[in-house]
Amino acid sequence: MLKLIPAVLAAALAATISPVAQAHDAAAPAAHDGAQVKNVVLVHGAFADGSGWRPVYDELTARGYRVSIVQNPLTSLADDVKATQRVLDRQDGPAILVGHSWGGTVITEAGVHDKVAGLVYVSALAPDAGETTAQQYAGFAPTPEFVIETGSDGYGFISPAKFKAGFAHDTSDADAAFLRDSQVPINMSVFGTKLTQAAWRTKPSWAVIATDDKAFDQAMLIHMAERIEARITKVAASHAVFMTQPKVVADTIDSAAKETARSTK
Repeated sequence: MLKLIPAVLAAALAATISPVAQAHDAAAPAAHDGAQVKNVVLVHGAFADGSGWRPVYDELTARGYRVSIVQNPLTSLADDVKATQRVLDRQDGPAILVGHSWGGTVITEAGVHDKVAGLVYVSALAPDAGETTAQQYAGFAPTPEFVIETGSDGYGFISPAKFKAGFAHDTSDADAAFLRDSQVPINMSVFGTKLTQAAWRTKPSWAVIATDDKAFDQAMLIHMAERIEARITKVAASHAVFMTQPKVVADTIDSAAKETARSTK
């Protein structure tokens, strides 16, 4: 069954919308004694797996970072948060936690971990505590090129016929085909799960916004990034910005690591 993403999330949007919380809490970011942040943890979004981060991984490891990549099961928010926490537990010092798309919801919940020094949202969702991911779409324009097929078991794939146009229009045909054919389906109910934590309230945040992203209304991405007071970088790219603009993404992560270290000295 083909559905545009606003329609797919309609049921979740029907849930009571809690009022937007007030500005950032007064709590300070976790201190790391000014230690240089050399660890980066990358969290993928829906319909993908961690292999898509390879170009960003290569950029960061060449700069001396220790990079770990989470493999989200995409079965529930709790499962994805646990997968992220397991990787954070293995870090030998402070880390920058990075999320793409649905991964932004995951890092928002998991980012309260004491190893997290800063957050980077890569064309990513950024709900508040008490909100659902689905609520972030309310009031924004639909995305007709980003079409999801939802099965009888409640798991969604991006329509193969629409995959390149909606997810990765600036990749090669071969890369788009590989992404399309290696999709990891997501349990669509996750978009209706309320968050219990909002790490961006106590951790500094950065955002990379892909200006040609067909998965989100641009106004939605900007609204979320501005609400969390992220330092924003815009780049012409599709939703697959992590593959097509890895240097821009890596530059932002690099800046986050350096600025976080300076701010805790």
